[in-house]
Amino acid sequence: MFQPRRSLWVALAALIASLVVAPPAPAAAAPLTITDFESDGVPAGVFAWGNDAASTPALTIVPGADRPDAPATNRALTSVYAISQWGGWSHEFTATQDWSPYEGFSFWVKGAGSGQKVFFEVKDGGGGPGTAELFESSFTDDTAGWRKVEVPFASFTRRTDYQPGGAPTDGELDLVAMWGYAMRLPTASGTLTWDEVQLYGTAPPRPVRLSASEPVYPVDEKGRAEVGVTITTAGGAPLTADLAVDYRTGTGTATPGTDYTAAQGTLTFPAGTASGSTRTFTVGTLRDNRNEMAETIPIELSGAGTRPPAEPPVVVINAHGLPYLNARKPVKERVADLLSRMTPEEKIGQMTQAERGALAKQSDIAGYALGSLLSGGGSTPPRNTPEAWADMIDAFQLQTRQTRLQVPLIYGVDAVHGHNNVVGATIFPHNIGLGAARDPGLVEQAGKITAREVKATGIPWNFAPCLCVSRDDRWGRVYESFGEDPALVTRMATAVDGLQDNGVLATAKHYVGDGGTAYGSSTTGDYTIDQGVTKVGRQELEEIHLAPFEEAVRRGVATVMPSFSSVDFGDGPLKMHAHDELINGTLKGRLGFKGFVVSDWQAIDQIPGDYASDVRTSINAGLDMIMVPYAYPQFTAALKAEVEAGRVPMARVDDAVSRILTQKFRLGLFERPYADRSRLGDVGSAAHRAVARKAAAKSQVLLKNEGGLLPLRRDAKVYVAGSNADDIGNQSGGWTISWQGSSGPITPGTTILSAVRSRAASTTYSRDASAGLAGHDVGVVVVGETPYAEGQGDVGRAGRTLELSAADRAAVEKVCGAMKCAVLVVSGRPMSLGDLPGVEAVVASWLPGTEGDGVADPLFGAVPYTGRLPFSWFRSVEQIPVNVGDASYDPLFPYGWGLRTDRARDRLKAARDELARGDGSSKAAAVTLTFALTGRNWQADGSVRDTRAVLGALGVAAALLERSKSDSFAVGDAVVSVARDVAQAAGKRPDLQASADHELASGDLSEAVELLARAIR
Repeated sequence: MFQPRRSLWVALAALIASLVVAPPAPAAAAPLTITDFESDGVPAGVFAWGNDAASTPALTIVPGADRPDAPATNRALTSVYAISQWGGWSHEFTATQDWSPYEGFSFWVKGAGSGQKVFFEVKDGGGGPGTAELFESSFTDDTAGWRKVEVPFASFTRRTDYQPGGAPTDGELDLVAMWGYAMRLPTASGTLTWDEVQLYGTAPPRPVRLSASEPVYPVDEKGRAEVGVTITTAGGAPLTADLAVDYRTGTGTATPGTDYTAAQGTLTFPAGTASGSTRTFTVGTLRDNRNEMAETIPIELSGAGTRPPAEPPVVVINAHGLPYLNARKPVKERVADLLSRMTPEEKIGQMTQAERGALAKQSDIAGYALGSLLSGGGSTPPRNTPEAWADMIDAFQLQTRQTRLQVPLIYGVDAVHGHNNVVGATIFPHNIGLGAARDPGLVEQAGKITAREVKATGIPWNFAPCLCVSRDDRWGRVYESFGEDPALVTRMATAVDGLQDNGVLATAKHYVGDGGTAYGSSTTGDYTIDQGVTKVGRQELEEIHLAPFEEAVRRGVATVMPSFSSVDFGDGPLKMHAHDELINGTLKGRLGFKGFVVSDWQAIDQIPGDYASDVRTSINAGLDMIMVPYAYPQFTAALKAEVEAGRVPMARVDDAVSRILTQKFRLGLFERPYADRSRLGDVGSAAHRAVARKAAAKSQVLLKNEGGLLPLRRDAKVYVAGSNADDIGNQSGGWTISWQGSSGPITPGTTILSAVRSRAASTTYSRDASAGLAGHDVGVVVVGETPYAEGQGDVGRAGRTLELSAADRAAVEKVCGAMKCAVLVVSGRPMSLGDLPGVEAVVASWLPGTEGDGVADPLFGAVPYTGRLPFSWFRSVEQIPVNVGDASYDPLFPYGWGLRTDRARDRLKAARDELARGDGSSKAAAVTLTFALTGRNWQADGSVRDTRAVLGALGVAAALLERSKSDSFAVGDAVVSVARDVAQAAGKRPDLQASADHELASGDLSEAVELLARAIR
């Protein structure tokens, strides 16, 4: 009876539908041409790049009339390439473009049918093309000739192998603020020609995006999670109609009714609701009276016309009642309990360290049970502030809460001269300057301040200090070393205490011998010495390169990082990351290192063999954590396979994980995984900068001072010139805000010029000395290097030399030819000076950091010059390498050289007064110095008159101090410095002067005085 009626309605509906005219589909937008190459030369913004000069493609504009449908006058871009590691070309915009109206990205390419895969990417959002989030696609060069590549934006995926520092991390291709695109060419040789880069099609309607206020909501038993749901419209406009968002608790590891109360409902957002608005609902948990691991409750969100989060938010009931969570238990017991609960996958995750920008999605932290993340040089949050760093790292830690065991991450960063990735942080002199200061206490204080600034941003681990003993000034990492003398570097291991006594793990790097690599031995790109081979006997390696690491282990350093370089004991080079003898045998065995060994950046990939072999060899050689940094899925899979095959014993894995967990427990990360923001205001504070200023002042080495030109008078009219006078980036060097550093005002600070201006009666500044020279009392020419890091600073790479630039040389000649002048050398190593005719004073200013006032303080006499050379200053580049202890030793200025501008007698009096408060030996030394301080032994200017009497007393006092238990290195240094003044004035025997400074650093004060006395004879 009802069936005919139903059929009638169906027919009627069909008839009505046939009478209604459907709205026409929107017409496809006309293609928008981004780049057409119709120019005489390579268009502005288009440039090539590569890992070295040979890998940088050659770009030229060529005729392209053979392209299908092209006019006879058409032009195209040809890229000829021969790439060893990476290379390609980019087109970067000066302002963002909105690509959201279009469906996809297209271009013409003329290939050779090589079968090679070619990746291309687009640059989305961020503060500029260098800090945009990268989304990629690819095509295969399978056609000999022209073809058109069209890829919908929906098919682009976020790059997982690399993201630039400061790039957004939302994983969404928004398209509204695009900075350009790039073509990444194959690791091969070939030619590809490009044309007509365009946007095509019309974008489909964009749904309202749903997001949760947090990705993870940790809550205890019998707690409540307040889940916020935010709506975001495509264009940011208010809703045009009511929007209903349904929510419900899904299926996780927690049990509804036992662990929590299931929740379900609808959140309503009325028409007119602003984009970005949030509504909340609550999920309540229950108590089941059991001690257990964490349990999860996923939240499902949906609604018509919406796009739910790519990953559902999750409520987590925290792990509770388990022994490893009990902070009152000994660390060893906690480690054993936790290790016993871990699966092989969870153990392997703890051994994995990924770069923050490599995460395909943040939940991979939990998905792979990652033990660690890092920020490589310049890898920063999009908003580079201390608060943003804390927010970023807390967000990463939050992801660990959804794992069964809730093991926190340990986040690492290269804070090698302050928290140097962070804009506004205190930037200290690089290690070369701290070595020149000869003050272990100051090094410890710098470590303490660095630790406080690092920890304030949520980071508990620093990849510092570098304890390399650099033996060749051509190395691009010289400035990372405290000096060429192992005794000096060993003294400066106090940096470990400064960091670790203030809650941040230190890393002794790069173990071992990286400072001894031979020039020309590198096999990395176009590096000439970095990551090369140290050919050495075991005894020499022990005495020169191993000694500082032995001291770091004695001080309890928590982590050690092997070097990229190789060691060759005479039977061929072996990569340090594969060196079982030196890692398992020496470091963990004989030296008794109890911390964990972490690899350097992607360094296991340099071990000969396939990837499985790299993993197996490095782990069995004693590495505990591998800095992947991008290939965390491949690494975890490879290590799991090696363990299952028995090629990596589970006992080796358990040892590695135990070492890592021990440090996490000792840091208190299980109780306090998030940033302590109470000290955020200290980052870059005036008090911290005052210490950096002091360090910069003490690092200044006065090499030459004819006529006592320095210090300058405050009433002087000063002419300032040179490339490094007014440049924060240059005076800070590499590893500052970005990996390589850069010139310019990259972070707040005081340039040397502004410091001079604040002191001199009047100042004229002319970078190239083109301004008038008349009417000035003195010139200050600040010359030197531009920033670099690691092998990119190797001499011989890309034309880099140790010579001053032609512009700096010209500035010196102009200024110093017209007036008395001082030349300040701002550099990461000694540079070729020659005679510098007409120059009265020369100062090695090194890389002083952000506090240019520290350079000006001794320049104008606010404090004396006290620094000494941590490296022998060569006469000519042909003399390199030249080091203290060489059989033939005649540098321009010897190791330990440094003229002082304080009075020797006053210095000795201060030392005598301090020793008088010490133990018996110190008091006896004080009595001896009292006799030496007799007035007849001294000139009116405070210098030594009776050399024999004073040096004899110094020798006796030095011998007594070697038996003292109360004197400091600083007091002994002051006593020996008086003998050094006399030796430097005599200008004889640079070899003995250098050896004396080595003996002083070694603790043999009497031998140091004896050598200086012999240098005078």
